[in-house]
Amino acid sequence: MAVPKVTVYTKHNCPYCVRAKRLLEKKGVAFEEIDVEGDDALRTWLREKTGQMTVPQVFVGERSLGGFSDVDALDRQGRLDPILRGD
Repeated sequence: MAVPKVTVYTKHNCPYCVRAKRLLEKKGVAFEEIDVEGDDALRTWLREKTGQMTVPQVFVGERSLGGFSDVDALDRQGRLDPILRGD
């Protein structure tokens, strides 16, 4: 099974964005970072897709995992690695 694409939607000067990216980097996960600052259309799409108004928003494939605290909780529960592998 192919490893799914990981995308992190961020903004400048966002400490939770930095923490989410560091967590993924620590796991050796390649990801695409998309800055939503100043892009109202993209922020509207992200809000509609996730139901959240905050960043970061982490996607694995088409699946929204939520923000840093959500991804961190999945990691602490041992549930993040299988998602990142596409299991």
